[in-house]
Amino acid sequence: MSNRHDRLPLWTEVPYAGASHPPTVRGGVEPEAGEWKTYFIEHSRRHGFKKLDGRPIRLAIKSPDKIDFYKQLQEVKEALANLTEEQVKIAEYWGSGPPSKQWIPVVDRLIDTYSVEAPRAARILGALFSGMNDAFVVCWSLKYKWLVPRPNQLDQNLATVVCTPNHPSYPSGHATVSGAAEVILSYFFPGERRKLHQIAEENAVSRLYAGVHYPADNEQGLRLGRQIGRIVVEELQKDEVNGVPLDHPFRSYRDADILPVDYEQVIPFEYDQSCNSLLLSDEEESSSSEWPDPRLFF
Repeated sequence: MSNRHDRLPLWTEVPYAGASHPPTVRGGVEPEAGEWKTYFIEHSRRHGFKKLDGRPIRLAIKSPDKIDFYKQLQEVKEALANLTEEQVKIAEYWGSGPPSKQWIPVVDRLIDTYSVEAPRAARILGALFSGMNDAFVVCWSLKYKWLVPRPNQLDQNLATVVCTPNHPSYPSGHATVSGAAEVILSYFFPGERRKLHQIAEENAVSRLYAGVHYPADNEQGLRLGRQIGRIVVEELQKDEVNGVPLDHPFRSYRDADILPVDYEQVIPFEYDQSCNSLLLSDEEESSSSEWPDPRLFF
């Protein structure tokens, strides 16, 4: 982080809008997840990550040093100032539960629509969730390496649609896992590729609508996740039985009903919505408060 422009504080140096103390790595969400076990890639002390054949992986993500996050902040503020009712629904839908939650009904509906038999369904589920695991591990390794602050740390009056997660901003976990899920499921169900792409893009942009991520977090997260997804597919394609490829992608198009309907949760759950950061519902109260310039904290 030493080559980071001096005017950008670290995630650990400025409180969230509405909070009294900056977040800490130790108190953050799973700070060691970047070191967890992976399945389709491997950790590399020299390169960060490598493929199973030992080739180093040059991660497809822009260095945060090349991004103007204060300029990005203006895009977040503009998005929040012009939210539509549908965008609020999108933000709340994708922001309910972990990023993997909304992909569960997608893959379940694909398996049903294409009449996938039990062994092959298990393989698809195993590939998807193992690939999502690897995407999360890579994403978290970068989050805690770079410690990019959240939008509401650069603007102490910024109220968001959902609670700001307690981990660094760049890259977006929602975007990264969705990029991987899109590519992996498109491999098994190529006829549904267009809708899967739409779902991944919407999941990523939902974090901008929510006010908790910069556009670059989402764009670069998708790019990174899709790279991990492609690596997963490369490994899957190597599997064979008696010289015959193990996978037989479902190339017909059955128009699976996988897009969100009215943004109602397929698997409802009452999540705790309380948080220390400012929400749009608190905007009137927060507008009367004067918060210090974030540059004072570093």
